[in-house]
Amino acid sequence: MARRPKRMRSYSPRTSGRRSMANHSGQTFSDALKQANAENWNAARQHRFVEEIFAGSVPADIMRRYLTQDYQFIDGFVALLGMAIATADRYESRIRFAQFAAMITSDENTYFQRGFDALGVAEAERRQPAIAAPTARFQALMREAAQTRDYACCLAVLTVAEWLYLDWADRPGAVLPTDFIHAEWITLHNNDGFRAFVIWLRGELDRAGADADETGRAAAASLFGRAVALERAFFDHIYL
Repeated sequence: MARRPKRMRSYSPRTSGRRSMANHSGQTFSDALKQANAENWNAARQHRFVEEIFAGSVPADIMRRYLTQDYQFIDGFVALLGMAIATADRYESRIRFAQFAAMITSDENTYFQRGFDALGVAEAERRQPAIAAPTARFQALMREAAQTRDYACCLAVLTVAEWLYLDWADRPGAVLPTDFIHAEWITLHNNDGFRAFVIWLRGELDRAGADADETGRAAAASLFGRAVALERAFFDHIYL
């Protein structure tokens, strides 16, 4: 039974569109954006949910809420990938995004269905749960990024969604929990293929940021910061 959502705390992203963002100390554009949003980034990376999933101790009702809400992102995420394919300036980039979209709609979708089965989530709840506020805001952010029809803006949101998950999931030497619901959510986000994709994605954002004008960099920086804040809020809301 869904709880009435409590009032969410507001997290303000710190962003800047200045060219100097990517120049100090040889920082890349993506590194500078991460640093500008370090408070929210680190809060998400070190979140209670992350610690509990590695320990295999996420309560079933929390995991159920998390997965049903997270599953609502897939359609909008694939649409955003589609816009990245449409706006990419290189054929090789389009291929890379198309391959990733295939993974999202196969391996990751299979995990969700197995997880829902194990947690006893009814079909109606999988498809149309009551949408929590952070979920709705992130869905809206993905639509906004896609509607810019700008490669750097699409990359900004995609990079947060993938890089932040790699950052929390990548713990070399950590012992995986025994329950597949916890273990496979970790390994989906720390395997070599995913790591290579995130490195490539950051490189694309760095390249697009270098090619963009002042206004374009500012727009991408704003979307990046708002995405980080919403990732933190999303983790927070499942415990409310």
